[in-house]
Amino acid sequence: MTKLLQTRHVFVFILAFGLFAMAARGVIDPDVWWHLRTGQLMLQNHTLFHADPYSFTRFGQPWVNHEWLSEVLLFGAFRATGFAGLIVLFGTVIATTLLLVFVRCPGRPYLAALMTLWGAVASAPAWGVRPQMFSFLLGSIFLVLLEASGKRPNLLWWTAPLMLLWVNLHAGYLIGLAFLAIFLFGEAIEAAICPGQWPQSATRRKQLALAFLVCLALAAFNPNGVDIYRYPFETLRSASMHRFIQEWFSPDFHNPTYLPLLLMLLALIAGLALSPKGPRLRDLVLLLATIPAALRSVRHIPILVLVLVPVLSGLAQAWLEQRGAQQLLQRGKGRPTPRIVLINTLVLVSFAAFTLVRVRQVVSTQMDLEAKHFPMGAAAFLNRERPPGPILNHYNFGGYFIWKVYPLYQVFIDGRADVYGDRFMDDFASSYYLRDDWAKSLNRWKIRTLVLPPDAPLITGLRPSPEWTQIYADSETVILTRRQ
Repeated sequence: MTKLLQTRHVFVFILAFGLFAMAARGVIDPDVWWHLRTGQLMLQNHTLFHADPYSFTRFGQPWVNHEWLSEVLLFGAFRATGFAGLIVLFGTVIATTLLLVFVRCPGRPYLAALMTLWGAVASAPAWGVRPQMFSFLLGSIFLVLLEASGKRPNLLWWTAPLMLLWVNLHAGYLIGLAFLAIFLFGEAIEAAICPGQWPQSATRRKQLALAFLVCLALAAFNPNGVDIYRYPFETLRSASMHRFIQEWFSPDFHNPTYLPLLLMLLALIAGLALSPKGPRLRDLVLLLATIPAALRSVRHIPILVLVLVPVLSGLAQAWLEQRGAQQLLQRGKGRPTPRIVLINTLVLVSFAAFTLVRVRQVVSTQMDLEAKHFPMGAAAFLNRERPPGPILNHYNFGGYFIWKVYPLYQVFIDGRADVYGDRFMDDFASSYYLRDDWAKSLNRWKIRTLVLPPDAPLITGLRPSPEWTQIYADSETVILTRRQ
């Protein structure tokens, strides 16, 4: 026990508590609700979904539900412990992911922790109770295995069972395949430009190539079969998703939220210029792949952080050593004195108590968050008054209505943008923003009720119309019905 209370061990515990406290946040992702409903129905009916059951606009159309196992886990945690279970589960996933980043950092512990916290702040906008976080964790584990397998080759084969798990949790499995391919490519370049290295690294390259092929083949072992191979690419090519969905937008560096990411990229440029020891060529190839992805879409920032933080830590460590400052970052060694043990114990207990209070506070405010971000009152009104359908709902309301009012009402649209397709998304946007042939969707689907935010242009345009009557309004939602 005394050994665990050494300062360097206590420091790691404090970092873990701090990361968990940062990651514990309320459930506000609009997709979590249809994930919960899908997990519930799969567990109740002992079957998986391959067609859309939730909307009247795409009912029965093929649905590649690549997150089925995540949905089972989400609903299982919710059924067991409510929102507290979801908050703790995903707080643990995110904190574990970043602790693995800390372990991979080559600098001294305090420097590595500083860089890890920097990466945590930069990636925080993409955090949440969402299956994507499993890809964040598994990407981090893949990088640990790939780096460690240089000295312990057998670790590389753990990627196979992890890929089998990953492809059933989230379509981000493609990240793992990309990491394998980039390591193979990067190390092949290193061997090619270093005299005498090509024959010596042949075994390593063969192992990486075989691991890639095994993982590629195992990706087909999922309920969607080989369709999972095309699914990520179809999503990445969707013009409507990049045009209408915020997490697919490029980071706006005028927004202070993305300032930590900007500073990290500037620090990388400065580090490459000033540090006496540059990163491995393999790591540069990883950066060349992940930086453009993060600059294209906010949702890819966490994957860049997995790669960038250890590189920055190594550059900073080399620069400090060159300037003779490494003694400032030395580890605490030796057996701690009773006084140090007491101080470390008090600090550790204080941080643990703070983390517990933080989680309790997040859980206690969940209902307020739900009322603030979702149409809670409107859902209760629909269940109680049952205005005529079909309804046209806001994109971000669809998942919540699937959880709260389905099957009484099927939704017009929800967060499964891949199910609806670009043309449908464009038609919905035209109706919502009163552009072009804005009445097309209303007439085609014989819409009788609108459930939209108060500031929706469609609400503003139709509220004065004698054809429509307002039957409900609050700060989040207005409901209009068409007169007979």
